[in-house]
Amino acid sequence: MSDLKIQHILTLAELLSKGARYNFVQITTSSLGKSIKKSQQAASKHILELENGGFIERVMTGRHVSVKITQKGYSELVKLHSILGSTLVSSPSQLELNGSIISGLGEGAYYMALNGYTKQFKVKIGYIPFPGTLNVKLNQLQATQIIQQLDELDNVMLEPFSDGKRTYGWVKCFHATLNESIKCELIRLERTHHDSSVIELISKNNLRKTAKLKTGSKVTVKIHA
Repeated sequence: MSDLKIQHILTLAELLSKGARYNFVQITTSSLGKSIKKSQQAASKHILELENGGFIERVMTGRHVSVKITQKGYSELVKLHSILGSTLVSSPSQLELNGSIISGLGEGAYYMALNGYTKQFKVKIGYIPFPGTLNVKLNQLQATQIIQQLDELDNVMLEPFSDGKRTYGWVKCFHATLNESIKCELIRLERTHHDSSVIELISKNNLRKTAKLKTGSKVTVKIHA
């Protein structure tokens, strides 16, 4: 094995964390396996393959095994760190979603006009939205991932409130752009009749008219991280 394989990166990183850069450190393959979430047999195989590839040195003292990362092994980790670091810094800072416009149930206009929300919209996002939401049906792949992806992005939270008769849930607002140029917010509601395949957009203005959209129109929504 002349090149570091991806399945060995965690093993080498774990050895580095234990101080094996400059010193021989004593290990057991069972404890190493637990650390990298692999079996004892897999950890033992990794150690052997890393040694054969020249990424670590291994010595036996009785029944004990001690290992140290070689310069070759350390250089591979440094190279990987450099690649990951530059990639993370230069990666796009937005989430792009694609879908089609669908007709809503008319609930958006009612909720967007509630005083408990409009006060918070004005303070937290700087405007009171047009009464109503633009509903976008996502493609199947994005629909299964959207909730997890949104939870990783920054958002503006509107707090729940009560009007004395009923309680209204939180609303999370994500700064977004519709079709490259129209600023809007994607909103995620604590309580909604839509499933995760449908996203809702709000803006100062009527998005359907501003973007000249109709039911079935294809749109792209970019959420800014």
